[in-house]
Amino acid sequence: MSYRRGSLYERAAALAELLPRPLDPIRSIKLKISILLLASGAVGLAYVWLEYNWLPPTTTTLAAVILVLLTAQVLAHGMTRPLREMKAAAQAMARGDYTLRVRATSGDEVGELATAFNQMAADLAGADQQRRELIANVSHELRTPISALQAVLENVADGVAQPDPATLRTALAQTERLGRLVTELLDLSRIDAGALCLEPARFEVAPLLAEAVAEAEVTTAVAGRDVRFTVEVSPPNASAFADRGRLHQVVVNLLDNAARHGPAGGEVTVLATAKGDVLTIEVADEGPGIAAEDRDRVFQRFTRGERTAGGTGLGLAIARWVVDLHGGRISVVEPPQQADDRHGPPGCRMRVTIPASR
Repeated sequence: MSYRRGSLYERAAALAELLPRPLDPIRSIKLKISILLLASGAVGLAYVWLEYNWLPPTTTTLAAVILVLLTAQVLAHGMTRPLREMKAAAQAMARGDYTLRVRATSGDEVGELATAFNQMAADLAGADQQRRELIANVSHELRTPISALQAVLENVADGVAQPDPATLRTALAQTERLGRLVTELLDLSRIDAGALCLEPARFEVAPLLAEAVAEAEVTTAVAGRDVRFTVEVSPPNASAFADRGRLHQVVVNLLDNAARHGPAGGEVTVLATAKGDVLTIEVADEGPGIAAEDRDRVFQRFTRGERTAGGTGLGLAIARWVVDLHGGRISVVEPPQQADDRHGPPGCRMRVTIPASR
């Protein structure tokens, strides 16, 4: 029955597209409503004349026409006001102002249109704010390694510093930082385009974590952050069926965040557990932790949180996208309770859970 109703509606809509639209040249909706009422009345009078051969007096007809026009103008003013507000708001949006909203009080199609327009304006305002934040964050993140790399190269060129391994490692670290930023931006574009697929394969978890920790140790050493990394895998020969490269990217991002937000001389713990068809990877630090109200928000784009020092705000958003593609889940969980947790740092614990089987 619903199929027939849908078919009838589609046929009626197709037929309506073929009908003429004589009122299209008129630019005022209130005038169109007035013409509609007058045309309807004229049709009624024509029927009375043809059926009963009678028409009301001329003065009565003129008075009725005037009353119809006045009533249409008064009633149509409230009907068309949201449309005029939408026009003004749309013109303001074209100038970059997304603050105007339309007053939606009616429950008809115009009211629904006004509600949808307000939602669209809010979405556009959010997108514009994200664009501004992206430009600001990327500009800041680009400026820092470029300035550092320029200073290193100038010192070498002027003879102030020698191109020894330590100097070259500093320059290499800045270029690697630039490379990570470019990779994040490319991943962001692929996320929006839906153009990147996973390449899952069977691999052992322990070597993956070892490689990620080794990369994080180099990064923290160059940045001058004295951080210890501890890895535990249970069972030691645990394996998973996933995109190894993308999962490596997720772990490295979590390790970098943990090392950046932990205290000097702190420890970052990586725990991996394979139980049944589920692989769980947890990365814990000894930093200030994340407030409960911000634990979902940190995975949104361009959100860097209160405790973040630097970063584009894209790493965790990309990590969540990778985990979601694996059919898993990434979240911030409570750190394990300790006997002296009242005196120790609260810490932050990130948990990644993905299916370990095909």
